[in-house]
Amino acid sequence: MDLRERYIETNGIKLHVMESGPADGPMVLFLHGFPEFWYAWRKQIGYFADRGYLVVAPDQRGYNVSDKPAGVAAYNIDELAKDIIGLVDAYGRKQILLVGHDWGASVSWWVALKYPDRVRKLAILNVPHPKVMARNLFANQRQMEKSWYIFYFQLPGAVEKFGSAHNYAWPVHLLSTTSRPGAFTPEELEEYRRAFAQPGAFSAMVNWYRAMIQTQPEPPQSFDVAMPMILLWGEDDVAMLSEMADQSMAYCKQGKLIKFPGVSHWIQHEEARKVNALIEELITIPKR
Repeated sequence: MDLRERYIETNGIKLHVMESGPADGPMVLFLHGFPEFWYAWRKQIGYFADRGYLVVAPDQRGYNVSDKPAGVAAYNIDELAKDIIGLVDAYGRKQILLVGHDWGASVSWWVALKYPDRVRKLAILNVPHPKVMARNLFANQRQMEKSWYIFYFQLPGAVEKFGSAHNYAWPVHLLSTTSRPGAFTPEELEEYRRAFAQPGAFSAMVNWYRAMIQTQPEPPQSFDVAMPMILLWGEDDVAMLSEMADQSMAYCKQGKLIKFPGVSHWIQHEEARKVNALIEELITIPKR
């Protein structure tokens, strides 16, 4: 796999970006979530680059070696979406194919809602529509119990101390125990550990969750998703109720939901072949 490394200025910060594939190919932008970094897409990058796409996978703000602005407000989802639009602008593209998982999916939803003219097709992995997430997080006892960590993360300093203890044992343990056996090799987990240990990274990563509760974004003009999209959902997700995937479809005018029984939250790792094929099917269908 031919990987190229870049640093791109966007929205007042600098993002570390890995890219592959022909520079003039259709651009597919992959956004990772917590607690990952660009490496989350290692099973997708080569697949799509080999098929003629320009694949772009940034470390989102606060992660790995991208900039880590101070303060909780810097991680408001409006700022995260602006990062992505600035990145798209830096590549000189009017529209992109957008794929997101976990927090990257939340940002992808938001970009599609706030900047619908910039997203040609949308693929979301294991995160519900923002309206569905908000409704269930604060009104559904079962989802509140699954999301206990979001509220724990609000404690200043506590999670940083706990998360970094014993060379970041907790986030490594999180990846290995909430996924299917073998989804992450020991060597891959060491790559994650190195990313967690970047100066200021873990606190910045947690600030995404703090901003989610402590700040308010400007709402989009509409919460309906107009472009063709797919929602891929591993049904054994320990953090997300599967019913939220079904509820999300009410907001998608051209949406398709595909559920994966026996698959965890880490769907692109556990079922890379199926996920890649479904994303490829979406992005190669002519826009209606």
